[in-house]
Parts: sequence; C-alpha cells; structure tokens
Amino acid sequence: MIDTPSSHPPAAPGAAPADASQPRNIRSFVRRTGRTTVGQAKAFADVGPKFLRPYTGAPMDFAATYERSAPTILEIGFGMGEATAHIAALMPEKNFLCCEVHTPGVGALLKRIDEQSLTNIRILQHDAVEVIDNMLPLGSVDGAHIFFPDPWHKKKHNKRRLIQAPLIAKLAARLKPGGYLHCATDWQPYAEQILEVLSAEALLRNTADASNGGYAPKPDYRPLTKFENRGIKLGHGVWDVVFTRV
Repeated sequence: MIDTPSSHPPAAPGAAPADASQPRNIRSFVRRTGRTTVGQAKAFADVGPKFLRPYTGAPMDFAATYERSAPTILEIGFGMGEATAHIAALMPEKNFLCCEVHTPGVGALLKRIDEQSLTNIRILQHDAVEVIDNMLPLGSVDGAHIFFPDPWHKKKHNKRRLIQAPLIAKLAARLKPGGYLHCATDWQPYAEQILEVLSAEALLRNTADASNGGYAPKPDYRPLTKFENRGIKLGHGVWDVVFTRV
C-alpha cells in the first residue's frame, strides 16, 4: 500500500513539508495527485498534532514519542490505513510507527485513530527510506510491515520496485535480533522477487519451510482488506513472506 503520495499536502500541524527532499537511489513512493475529504482534513486539524510527527533527520526517542516503552513496529506505506488501524487495535501493547506520504491516506488513518480511540500509532508523513536512514537507530525496531507495495508490473519498470537488496539491508540492520519483516503482495512475480531478495540477506532467516515454496501462511493479525477480498473473488492469489532477524 505504498507509492501513492499527493504533491500538495495540507498545512496541517505536525505534517512534514510537502517539498521534503527524497533520496536518489531508493525511494518508497512516486508522486501522484489526490484529494483530501472534509473528514480527513478535520482529522488533520483535530488529532494531527498528537499523532503526526515531523521528519527531523535525528534518531527517534521511542519512549518519548509514545510516552511509554513498548515494542515498536515500523510500517512502510499504509494506503488508507485500514489494516494499520486493525492491527494497532489488535495489539495495544505495541507501538506502530507508520510512514506514508499520500495525504488522503494519512488523513484517513488519522480519522480511524480518532474514531477507534487508538493511542499506539504515530505517523511520519515522509519518505520511509530517509526515515530509516536518519531516524531509526540500528537494532531499534521489533518488526516491520510492507503490505502490497506497488508491483510495477511492466518489466522495464521492475527496477522501481521498493523491495530490493539495498533497502532490505537497511531494514534488517534496524531490526532487533528476533525481530521480523513481513511483506505481502498479490502479484506473484513480485512475490518471487521479494522471496529471493530476503533470502539473500545474511541477517534474515525465513520463518516458512520449503513445503509452501518458502511463503508463510497469512498471519492472523493481518486482516483481509476490501482490496484483497475483491482480488480473491477474482481469483487472484496473495503471498505473505515473513523473515526474522538472526
């Protein structure tokens, strides 16, 4: 659920600047336009100051950010926040640090946070790659989620896919020993690439055995979204890849 930012985010309290620079080699999104609804804009104003965190380029103090000490899960690209809010409600004992640059998506998750009275989510409206590079210390997070990243279907565009060796090396280094990386996609060629890239990272080990091709059963915490249910009804598969940090 990534690669979907707006080029004109609203000037909401706590939001990152719209013109924040992006890294040249790896980027967690491409730009596209999008409209923010009245409800999303209200959520930016009402709860944005509490749950949005600015990109600072300095290492994060999780205890100060969440006003408690708890396991922290990074999410890269949460789309409209449906799965994020579900998982955060299911796991109130964990902190969720969520990166997304698409303004309507950020507004939608803020609206869900308000409606569901969630307290364990913080949002960085900024490129996740820069967040990883500059704000996440080595061995600092307990897990990472990348659900349904843009598959870039055309072969000539495959190089634009997010999940490639350089990013996975960065993520693996930020996971605590025993921490996990969970990726999911509904595009089989991308699933094969994800499995290959994660398998090649020395710091990671697959949680699944070879009996299912190295793919994991869908963890109970990941919900079936409307998008996924629609795909399943059309006969599309979904592949989960779950690795742990050695």
